[in-house]
Amino acid sequence: MPRLDHLLPSLTGWLLLCAATPGLAADCSGPPRQQVAAPEAVVAAVRARGLQVLTFVGYSGAGYQDDAAMQALAARVLDAADPARVLVNAGGTAEGIGAVYALAKARGFATLGIVSTLARDEGVALSPCVDTVFFVPDASWGGLDGASGRLSPTSQAMVQASDRLVAIGGGEVARDELLAARTLGKPVQFHAADLQHAGAVDKARRKGQPVPTDFRGAAHAALQPD
Repeated sequence: MPRLDHLLPSLTGWLLLCAATPGLAADCSGPPRQQVAAPEAVVAAVRARGLQVLTFVGYSGAGYQDDAAMQALAARVLDAADPARVLVNAGGTAEGIGAVYALAKARGFATLGIVSTLARDEGVALSPCVDTVFFVPDASWGGLDGASGRLSPTSQAMVQASDRLVAIGGGEVARDELLAARTLGKPVQFHAADLQHAGAVDKARRKGQPVPTDFRGAAHAALQPD
């Protein structure tokens, strides 16, 4: 895990750049600013912005059965928030719930992504509408660590940096982050949504598993839909 004092100079530079350039990354062109940072450094940098952090979680690579409905719901959540006071956060990648980034930028929000270094190492596409992505050194994609029972570093950063979490569906990682946030007393909203049916069936068949009949995701069983 990188030392926090080694990360602070570059994080400080990022904060100064954001403060000096309010309109930075107002569109969805060019790559996001990228930084490898431990959870503590991510939280420190985000808190220094002085904004409330609205975090969206849900399906990423699994996708949505009804993508238009997911985006309509996310748009309603964003329309109730103030771009001058709120920073929109998600997993940084382009797929699935990553569609919230384009919706947020169109409404004038600053955007942030927090994701495992696995995304960088595996060449996962980042959203062109995210301003800054923090890659957290992590051997997993997030969720609870099976050995320790604690949140992985990525999920630690995601939960600790957030003031409010909104889930639109979600799998195991989303479930673990939402339950951890709820335990900390952070506002959590869960909205039911099916993951993409055909993709889930194909994945099960490739792994020799039974074909799924319930596509609501692991988070649905743990949280009551709003």
